[in-house]
Amino acid sequence: MYKYLFFDLDGTLTDSQEGITKSVSYALINLGYEDIPFEEKKKFIGPPLLDSFMNICKMDEETAREAIRIYRSRYSDVGKYENTPYDGIPSLLKRLKEENKVLVIASSKPTEFVVDILKKFEILDYFDIISGADLAGTKGSKEDVISEALKELDLSDEEKKEVVMIGDRHYDIIGANNFGLDSIGVGYGFADSKEELTDAGCTYYAETVEDLAKLLLDNED
Repeated sequence: MYKYLFFDLDGTLTDSQEGITKSVSYALINLGYEDIPFEEKKKFIGPPLLDSFMNICKMDEETAREAIRIYRSRYSDVGKYENTPYDGIPSLLKRLKEENKVLVIASSKPTEFVVDILKKFEILDYFDIISGADLAGTKGSKEDVISEALKELDLSDEEKKEVVMIGDRHYDIIGANNFGLDSIGVGYGFADSKEELTDAGCTYYAETVEDLAKLLLDNED
């Protein structure tokens, strides 16, 4: 049904909460802030870091940018590897490539971190395009990374009907909607509830990796 598959990374391909939440704590403590509850730290998974530090921790932009610098000092060395692919994801990616699907990463995580993570888990070679944020913070919204991937693919209007964005947060669904793309919300990631994804307008909902496979594989029952 779909040929061009745009994947979010955190919460969609990998369970990244340990590295992200520990790095958030590290940034807050080193800035002299009190640590925040784990459930609040989980909200950092998905959106750009600048937005999260400003909105969740009520920082001004200058302080938030310093928090990002401290966060990345830990995340770049340790946190990005406190992470693991969800069960069934590597084998699903392999099967998708065997069906000649075009696989794309569209993530608000900096591209160099995305590449390091995919390399570690030996799934980088499955992807045709990696569209992530830049470290300077000038490109990082879901709309930014989807737009970059679409430009690189240079698809016709008809071909865009074969694109689907796959993600675990409403940001992924809204990003797809802004380009008129179909989307699949996955329920095994970090969404607050199924309704976060369905209310955002996902085309399909997949509760498990197995459900996702049924939607993406041409020969899956």
